[in-house]
Amino acid sequence: MEKKMMKGTLKIGSVAAATAVALALPATASATNGYQLIGVGAYQKGMAGAVTAAPKSAMTAISNPAGMAAIGSRADFSMEAFMPERTADFTKNKMGTSPENGEAIKSEAELYGVPAIGWTAPTSEGSDLYFGGGMYGTSGLGVDYGRGNFAPGSAAGHTNVDFSGYSAITFWQMAPSLAWRASDDLKLGASLNIDYQSVGFQQRITGDTGTAPGPLNSSFLLGRTANAFGYGFTLGALYEINDMVTVGANYKSKQSFGDLEYQLRDGDISAFPDGAGNRVYSRDGTYKLGLDFPQQFAVGVKVQPMEALTVAADVKWINWSDTMDELAVKGDFRTRVGGDADGNAAMDPGWDDQTVYALAVDYAVNSDLDVRAGYNYAEAPIGEEDVFSNILLPAMTESHLTLGATYEFNNRWEASFAYMKAANNSVTGKGDIPESYQGSFGEDSQTKIDLEETSYSINLGYRF
Repeated sequence: MEKKMMKGTLKIGSVAAATAVALALPATASATNGYQLIGVGAYQKGMAGAVTAAPKSAMTAISNPAGMAAIGSRADFSMEAFMPERTADFTKNKMGTSPENGEAIKSEAELYGVPAIGWTAPTSEGSDLYFGGGMYGTSGLGVDYGRGNFAPGSAAGHTNVDFSGYSAITFWQMAPSLAWRASDDLKLGASLNIDYQSVGFQQRITGDTGTAPGPLNSSFLLGRTANAFGYGFTLGALYEINDMVTVGANYKSKQSFGDLEYQLRDGDISAFPDGAGNRVYSRDGTYKLGLDFPQQFAVGVKVQPMEALTVAADVKWINWSDTMDELAVKGDFRTRVGGDADGNAAMDPGWDDQTVYALAVDYAVNSDLDVRAGYNYAEAPIGEEDVFSNILLPAMTESHLTLGATYEFNNRWEASFAYMKAANNSVTGKGDIPESYQGSFGEDSQTKIDLEETSYSINLGYRF
């Protein structure tokens, strides 16, 4: 819903909130560090993601493939129950001279399942070369906002303006990996990332001022799910400085995807690009959206001051600005008053890069039981100027506290558990209402979005 035609480009701000969608989680889920989970599997989640230098499960193919040469032969089966709470708050919005304000609405989708499976083993008996990998849910989002009052009408003839929105995005990553024990101290690893994502979402803002069609009506409907494959690679290293200190590093390339293709009908994408009422909308046809996953780099250290105690810390950089600053649906548009408006429906999520800090402690209570706790922090990638464009992508959690434990039943089987709580965080928009709406809304109108997360994970591990 911003709405300005510039050289064949239709720019859509708030309606494209949904399109700020990027990668996503199996069965859809909101994200943690941006839209990426802080860890995959119960062990990584219990360590708050501080595992680059401290691998203990086969999920290390995702975090640092060199770790496969350090953990021995094993397989892990994980399931996470992910429970986000999201709110879109329009209580500071109003139309014209209306004495009333909009309302706050909660997303009705509050439970998602996130599975993962991984394994690693030597390529032959006694070999220093290890093969493994798995299939993992690593990232995602999903919200379901029913119809809510975006801004009440006024005596000037404005009727209520309502909002509704929905997103359902799925992302899987398969990572066949090789690791090499170059020496007792040095391990190196590499993964080929084969990615799959499925994206479907919609958003509507409806209302009018006594004319037909109402000039405040807009829609961005990619309701039919579209799918795409992607690819990339991961490189990792582990080095044991001495018996007490190990360091690790991991680089994951940008994951490049083919275009998502949508078959749209007339008006599925519809907005006013200017104050003259020239409605720009989609024709019947095929439209494309390109969503890639950003490159990232992590370094970590593990310190073991005594046999039973391990302290691990990670610093990670995620290049969101490369993939989530600007997005666009490409296709063939027309104007209601006649003529072509070929170009792009451009969305501006406006995400910044993130630096993630993770710290964890693991303690062996006895030979069978380990307990752990961790903390993960990253500043939200969304600023106050981007709230209106991210209503369906409320990726604002910053602080995450985790607890976990592993119990070994025998020399083959073990079970791990983890709990995560991401504290509620909110961002209130400032100056982000599209220009074409500012004449109708009060000067102080603004939107607030917030997110809080809870998750429980369980992992069954088997050592060969």
